[in-house]
Amino acid sequence: MTTGVRRRMGVEERRQQLIGVALDLFSRRSPDEVSIDEIASAAGISRPLVYHYFPGKLSLYEAALQRAADDLAARFVEPARGPLGSRLLRVMGRYFDFVDEHGPGFSALMRGGPAVGSSRTNALVDSVRQAAYDQILSHLGVSDPPARLELVVRSWISLAESTALIWLDGRRIPRAELEVQLVHDFAALTAVSAAQDEEMAALLRRVVANEPADGPFADLIGRLTALVG
Repeated sequence: MTTGVRRRMGVEERRQQLIGVALDLFSRRSPDEVSIDEIASAAGISRPLVYHYFPGKLSLYEAALQRAADDLAARFVEPARGPLGSRLLRVMGRYFDFVDEHGPGFSALMRGGPAVGSSRTNALVDSVRQAAYDQILSHLGVSDPPARLELVVRSWISLAESTALIWLDGRRIPRAELEVQLVHDFAALTAVSAAQDEEMAALLRRVVANEPADGPFADLIGRLTALVG
């Protein structure tokens, strides 16, 4: 039988608890709609105690964003084994898992929330984009990307963001289809660039040579061939 006495948390443990509670609330509703009182109630502490650990909602929001940014960046980490198309498809699955779990918070961050315009928030968003960019280059086996490849990869990351935001607004297209479509989009962007540049063409040939007949890249080629056949 328990006595009902609460265990006293240390400073860092309490901070991490508050960040977790805030992230959960921000994930379910826009951060603009979540109050410090709600966060305090969900954490089982008083409002003044929240301010003891964080000077205001903005600082708590930024701390929650840091945790979310670390989580989202980790979704792009994938062992460099197997064909590129399959790897990207797994990455997109984890990416949309995050979007699904943190919909309102993801939307608020990308479209505008209480921390918009702050250098801290902008740096967090940029850090996720840079982590995704670095991971994609790693999958391609490129350490010093030419200008056209940088354009393709960064454009594709922006496309993934905008696609996720549109999908959240009604979820009218099955997410599994969008995950495949984004992998196809990467292949298409690369192919268009390859048509303009021999270095990109060599990269595309190397990638396609390792793709199986039942992979997403081969699936795109089959679909396009059927359209023009």
